[in-house]
Amino acid sequence: MFMIVMLSGCATPFGGIYGENGQTREEFTQYVEKVFRLQNSMTSEIMALPETDGANNHDALLQADQLMQEACGPLNEYVSRESDGLNVGFSLSRRVQKSAIACEQAALKVQSLLQQ
Repeated sequence: MFMIVMLSGCATPFGGIYGENGQTREEFTQYVEKVFRLQNSMTSEIMALPETDGANNHDALLQADQLMQEACGPLNEYVSRESDGLNVGFSLSRRVQKSAIACEQAALKVQSLLQQ
């Protein structure tokens, strides 16, 4: 796969601190790659579910998926722009930093619902 989030120019003014957890650039890059893989895996699992699943948590799963897609929007946009060779601006990079934890939490919620 590719290195997502080489957030050059996205360090905060406090000297190389990335994300809401104050990680180094390398730690944050690894974290965001893990979050992207988790979210992507959950999306794939949802897409593979039969439409007539009959699961009791179908509505909850659909709602959780929608929330995950919203929370992970900046990360997905970043990856899409990077893979297309397009410019990734400072604003989008900052949105990825600010939304990574919410994206992970939303993906974990979907994972939990899929395991039920």
